[in-house]
Amino acid sequence: MSVARVTEIIASSKTSFEDAIQKGVARAVKTLKNVEGAWVKEQKIVVENGKISEYRVDLKVTFILTE
Repeated sequence: MSVARVTEIIASSKTSFEDAIQKGVARAVKTLKNVEGAWVKEQKIVVENGKISEYRVDLKVTFILTE
């Protein structure tokens, strides 16, 4: 029987939501062991001078705890 934990991270990109998700997951797997999955809790944008300047995602990352 395994036990999982969920942690929340925020990632950003100047390109797209997809890029922000990729960066967030890539960073999570560098720090956390046994990452099993993630889901996007929220998406936000930053607007400057009438244009989108940044895409942000709030991710919930699930990883399995080891003994």
